[in-house]
Amino acid sequence: MQMPNPQRAGGRRRSAKVDGDARRLILDAAEQLFAAQGFDATATAAIASAAGVPKGLVFYYFPTKDSILSTLMTERVPAHPIGDIDTVVAPGDPARSLVNLDNALNLRDHDSSVLRVIMWREADTHPDVRRQLRRLRDQLLDVTARVLRASTPVAVRPGTVSAAAAAWVSAMFAMAGTDRLHALDGMASPSADDIVEVARVVAAGMTQLG
Repeated sequence: MQMPNPQRAGGRRRSAKVDGDARRLILDAAEQLFAAQGFDATATAAIASAAGVPKGLVFYYFPTKDSILSTLMTERVPAHPIGDIDTVVAPGDPARSLVNLDNALNLRDHDSSVLRVIMWREADTHPDVRRQLRRLRDQLLDVTARVLRASTPVAVRPGTVSAAAAAWVSAMFAMAGTDRLHALDGMASPSADDIVEVARVVAAGMTQLG
């Protein structure tokens, strides 16, 4: 395959801005198409067409379609889902703190379809996606445990906190990963009340076990 002239991209003289714009357009188009129809069903030519760039330019930046997906995982999944837990901790109320954390993370309605749709759909068949999903899970386990420790009004053993964090993250992942199926099947997605009830169960179990 003939690659674009490195001095010119899509008929334009190369520059940092041109490079950045073209690369971003390609990633934006790929994100939209992967979310709408899946990775396997999306042709590279369709990405180029949606981005408004020559197909060869797609391969200039991304040698394979898999590398586009890997880049989306690397660049568009937050490196640190939440920084300051003080923004979500409700002192003395771990259930409310968990709900606040869920709202801050916004996994089910995130503005990035990489985090909202693509990660869950492609994890079964793409190792890079699985690695990012595991990394995200590890980060969420850590931040959830910290939120629980900061908000609980009673002394709780570290093992109990870890178990409660694992239960909460598993529940949130289950809801985020099945939202698309709810939409496809016409089923109702989890409501705010559902999330509150899960938070209450997790918080109550943690405090009662101590």
